Amino acid sequence: MWPLIGIVVIVVGFALRFNPLLVVVVAALASGIAAGMDPLAVIATFGKAFNTNRYVSAPWIILPVIGMLERAGLRERARDVIAATAAATTGRILIAYLLLRQATSALGLTAIAGHAQTVRPLLAPMAEAAAERADPAITDDGRQKIRAMAAATDNVGMFFGEDIFLAIASILLIKGFLEANGIVVAPLQLSVWAIPTAVAAFVVHGVRLWRMDRRRP
Repeated sequence: MWPLIGIVVIVVGFALRFNPLLVVVVAALASGIAAGMDPLAVIATFGKAFNTNRYVSAPWIILPVIGMLERAGLRERARDVIAATAAATTGRILIAYLLLRQATSALGLTAIAGHAQTVRPLLAPMAEAAAERADPAITDDGRQKIRAMAAATDNVGMFFGEDIFLAIASILLIKGFLEANGIVVAPLQLSVWAIPTAVAAFVVHGVRLWRMDRRRP
């Protein structure tokens, strides 16, 4: 049972709000050592797993670049561009992003955008800048709502767009579940029937974003 000590480390570490990455690494080391592995062997296992699954980690390589751009003023430049564009409103910006996110996700390009890569450094500041132009006295609560809606827009766009791409994990999961219950469906059929759902999601969330602009004085 000693190898299960890693679970205890994770629970305690998260409860004490330690760095999640540090907690996971320490938990893995604790479980490996408790199982009789040499510390170097545990580290070698980390390296082997990363090398074997490096294609999963590849999109994260861009995050340091995003961080450098943000430090150099990416957010400020995005705000300036929107502030100088009279036709840009919070709702229009988010609707355009929703359409782009759904379209790219439908092609399987789910990693080219996201909260860390796009929402925080670009989308949220642009939406806030548009809101500031419409209402210079916008409150902090209003800013938080806009940021939350920007994040929600990314979630809706990817969640309902990715199912149109037949080689995505969610389609394979649905196919496996249906087959386990005696229902045989081709992945292409699932993808085709995901299109009406994606359209409905776009319309529903688009109306919510349009109402944001209508409620703003």
